[in-house]
Amino acid sequence: MSVKIAALQLQTLPMSEAKLDYYVRICVKNGISLVVLGEYVLNSFFKELERIPISMIKEQSEHKLTVLKKLAKNYNITIIAPIVLYKKEKLYKVTTRITPNMSFFYEQRFLINYKHWDEERFFANEGKDTQIPVFTHEGLKMSVICGFDIHFDTLWLQAQKKKVDVVLVPSVSTFESHNRWNELLKTRAFLNNVYILRVNRIGNFKDKTHSWYFYGDSALYSPNGIVEESLGDNEEMLICDIDIADVQEARRAWGFRGQLVKKGLL
Repeated sequence: MSVKIAALQLQTLPMSEAKLDYYVRICVKNGISLVVLGEYVLNSFFKELERIPISMIKEQSEHKLTVLKKLAKNYNITIIAPIVLYKKEKLYKVTTRITPNMSFFYEQRFLINYKHWDEERFFANEGKDTQIPVFTHEGLKMSVICGFDIHFDTLWLQAQKKKVDVVLVPSVSTFESHNRWNELLKTRAFLNNVYILRVNRIGNFKDKTHSWYFYGDSALYSPNGIVEESLGDNEEMLICDIDIADVQEARRAWGFRGQLVKKGLL
């Protein structure tokens, strides 16, 4: 069984829905049922958000959510995208999954807390619930492990326990992290025998101390840890064919899951 999904590699979108509508229509024409966006594509980049009034962030997010719901319903497609959620006068960093009929929101479990990039201080995420979201889409068990979360083993063990087939990784990687992210995701895909679709932001941002270059390189990693397809650093769309048979075959061939079961770890 093969399922088509797509990665949209973009920078922060304008308030107009025209560009998203354009890409979603292409997806529908190509038989794609699910599309994923990177981090800080619906909203301005984090360092910009720090200087924007909360009322403007709220307006930006609410408008983008309205657009996503409209597109999902009109084109019968599922859209997955990180967004800043305004709730009870606070801001939360979440990923939304919008189907033609329903909307779901998943808080990011771990937030960057470095001096030059302190999301943990800025957002109100509680961080107590470290359970990954799992949902079924066209027969495939999928999860979202967003950005910074990929570094934490506990989330990947959950993916093993819940028999996830595809992990979606929206990201906002920058600086000189290209090779590190690529090697890390190849390893995660191989050790867990899952497909990983990483969708990274593009664009540039400068402040007084840093120049932020978001290099794209969105990619599909196979259950054998191979980069099957990847993009460059421009605005592009990656169309992926996900075959559950490849996941099953990799798990039979390597037997990692069976070892965990024998040890009582799954």
